[in-house]
Amino acid sequence: MKPSIPKGTRDFLPEQVARRNYIFNTIREVFELYGYVPIETPVMENLSTLTGKYGDEGDKLLFKVLNNGDFLKNADPEALADMDSRKLVPSIAKRGLRYDLTVPFARFVTMHQNDIAFPFKRYQIQQVWRGDRPQRGRYQEFFQCDADVVGSDSLMYESELLKIYDTVFSKLGINCTIKLNNRKVLFGLAESQGVQDSFMAMTVAIDKIDKIGKEGVLKEMESRDIPRGKAERILEMLQIKELELLEKEFENSPTGLKGIEELKTCLAYLGSTDTHNEIRFDMSLARGLTYYTGCIIEVQANDYEIGSIGGGGRYDNLTGSFGLDGVSGVGISFGAARIYDVMDGLKLFPESVDRMLQILILAIDDEAHSYAFQFLSKLRERGVSADLYPEPTKIKKQMKYADKINVPHVIIIGSEEMQSGQFTLKNMKSGDQSTMDLEQLIERFS
Repeated sequence: MKPSIPKGTRDFLPEQVARRNYIFNTIREVFELYGYVPIETPVMENLSTLTGKYGDEGDKLLFKVLNNGDFLKNADPEALADMDSRKLVPSIAKRGLRYDLTVPFARFVTMHQNDIAFPFKRYQIQQVWRGDRPQRGRYQEFFQCDADVVGSDSLMYESELLKIYDTVFSKLGINCTIKLNNRKVLFGLAESQGVQDSFMAMTVAIDKIDKIGKEGVLKEMESRDIPRGKAERILEMLQIKELELLEKEFENSPTGLKGIEELKTCLAYLGSTDTHNEIRFDMSLARGLTYYTGCIIEVQANDYEIGSIGGGGRYDNLTGSFGLDGVSGVGISFGAARIYDVMDGLKLFPESVDRMLQILILAIDDEAHSYAFQFLSKLRERGVSADLYPEPTKIKKQMKYADKINVPHVIIIGSEEMQSGQFTLKNMKSGDQSTMDLEQLIERFS
């Protein structure tokens, strides 16, 4: 059998895992700097938890997990006979792989509301699964790195999350644009054209503008019963860059004006701080997920074509679907897989990230190998990352292995080193050599 993996998934070699961990650690450090605490949720959730939270498009992308044992035993016979998969699924699958970390977090908050203090600031770095068509920058299995705050309506938190994006991407060396909009503004857009009953259809279409272009968006809105003339006017209004100009268009939309007010408040918080990347209002930002109710955020890398590398927003009503009303939330997510691809493509990873092992010890003979193992233990006890080639074979072979694993330094131990207690440290890149004893080695590398 030829070995393979499911489409949309990837293996990660040691170097790739080290680079991914560099991204995770950078994000984690910033999350904790801003006072967020870690939680974890199960890989699987009940399908009743997941369905209906992401819109029709999202529900189609959920991975379902078949019931244990004979999953057809309790299958709906009528749905099975009619080959009606949508009707059949509830009878053969009760669980699904999580689509994102936000909905499971809302379920978590509801279940643990008596164990946490509000406002509750959490971060989570775990895998999610989506049945998207695999393509460059889009995978079916990937990590998300989320930060959310629940239990407060304060727009300070929107500004704080924007600052987290700015700080993380600055530390990673990614030049980006952080886009900001508000779902209430988008509702005001629909209301100003008298198509508020088609609000969700409008936002779903607008959210695809980068993929299908303006003409594609116009056609999709028309197919969803938005007249051509109104659709064209909506696209024209998406070009408005100034909130003050938008206020004139929303004179008859209290919801739209409320959205503008929220954006102004959020930007006012940011105005008193320093930022490294551009943060700007973008009327065309829609984010199609149905649970967003206020500010929405998306991040684009400026120097690499890959789509968004982060996004999020305010979701006032998400916990309500689990029976906990009146708990507002706002959060962001980092697209770790795409961030990796951006950093790899732009060569932004520090050289040191790939070098987990500091020293490889090479032994001349059996006696030296036994001595080297004891020497190795002393290095490790003092916090030096070191390893020993498993057998005292030809030095040429051992050196070839050292080159292949990209270790930065080697030490060769023979009878002379055993007697003198002095060891020659060779820099594998420059070829430079220096002699030192055990304590000097430890002082340099620990």
